[in-house]
Amino acid sequence: MTMHIPLIAVNEFFPRGILPYLLGGLLVGLGAAVIYLATGIIAGASTFLESTLSYVSDVPRFNRFTYVRSRDWRLVFTAGIVSGAAVYGLVLNPGIWTTDVQWWRLLGGGFLVGVGTRLGKGCTSGHGVCGVGSLSNTSLVNVGTFLVVAIGTAQLVQALGVVP
Repeated sequence: MTMHIPLIAVNEFFPRGILPYLLGGLLVGLGAAVIYLATGIIAGASTFLESTLSYVSDVPRFNRFTYVRSRDWRLVFTAGIVSGAAVYGLVLNPGIWTTDVQWWRLLGGGFLVGVGTRLGKGCTSGHGVCGVGSLSNTSLVNVGTFLVVAIGTAQLVQALGVVP
């Protein structure tokens, strides 16, 4: 007996069609591979952001030799992430910057993401794209934890009836 997924279910998971998600995933994977092959450095966004702090901080953690040696191109990479999102939002998809979520919830969520990034010793791009791709046990556990906590949080928020 075969089970077929109704087309409507696919539309719910991919509301803009499959192509943008497929293309985005391929480009992220290609970018991570190119950076790793060219430099030997895993392209995690939190580490890249952390390395840019070596420009303005004397804290030894931010001034490791690898960070200082590679911070110029890492700064370009980090700026590319931010500017790429801005170009997409402003040029290719105007109006995407609107949300019904209150500013304090966005700020709180950003803070919690930052804390989680430190506790997990990396972000989802580092663990999810690069770590899982290299079969890192730490990354596999972290990504599993990310998913379980995200699904649990979403279910809890929905059950409590929290709205933006």
